[in-house]
Amino acid sequence: MPHSAFTRSDHRPWPYPNRAWSWRQSWRDLLFLHWPVPAAALRPLVPPELEIQEFDGTSWVGVVPFRMAGVMRRPLPDLPWVSAFPELNVRLYVKKAGEEAESKPGVWFLSLDATNLLAVWAARRFFHLPYYRAQITVEDAGDQIRYDSVRRKSDARFRARYGPTGPVYAARAGALDHWLTERYCLYALDPRGRLLRNEVHHVPWPLQPAQAEIEENAMLQTYGIQLEGPPLCHFARRIDVVVWDAEEA
Repeated sequence: MPHSAFTRSDHRPWPYPNRAWSWRQSWRDLLFLHWPVPAAALRPLVPPELEIQEFDGTSWVGVVPFRMAGVMRRPLPDLPWVSAFPELNVRLYVKKAGEEAESKPGVWFLSLDATNLLAVWAARRFFHLPYYRAQITVEDAGDQIRYDSVRRKSDARFRARYGPTGPVYAARAGALDHWLTERYCLYALDPRGRLLRNEVHHVPWPLQPAQAEIEENAMLQTYGIQLEGPPLCHFARRIDVVVWDAEEA
């Protein structure tokens, strides 16, 4: 039976790979928090092979708390204490520098925090991503989510209460919320310095307007980035995802 991610494909900006996908996962109770940050401030944090993208003259930083579920390599079954755990991402929006016609807009992760030691090891080993072990608690608080993350041996902390404030909607192509969320690859550097790309696929994001009460956000201090003003907030209850193994970008 095909994975539920493949119930839609007409929304993709390019065809998905003509080879078998390798990993599956489900993202739950996810909050997109976005702040505008000048691209010049982010340029030192991204390898020269990538171009930092801008929307209406500014680049954006995303802080994304959520829960992972159903995480496993195909065709293995889900495993208790392995396939489900909270995660917190800090991400930028990039594309490969060079020919515009070959561009695949994607995500560059500054950090990914997770509670699961095996997941941290596997993501560093197979995806070459900057995962860190953290103590994270996620609690349902009525119609809201209470999220608290503290990275081990670090000052990187995040604490917030958040939830949706309106119905599910589909982001319109060309709008900022679509530009921020509808991305179907991620980039990373392997230990030899090669730029790699992992393709992903899922149905269009089931976004909802959201509000967040942020009590603490120290996820970008180590990079010298100051986030100013209230963030742009979007919520998604669930989206199921498949991921392909990395290839050289």
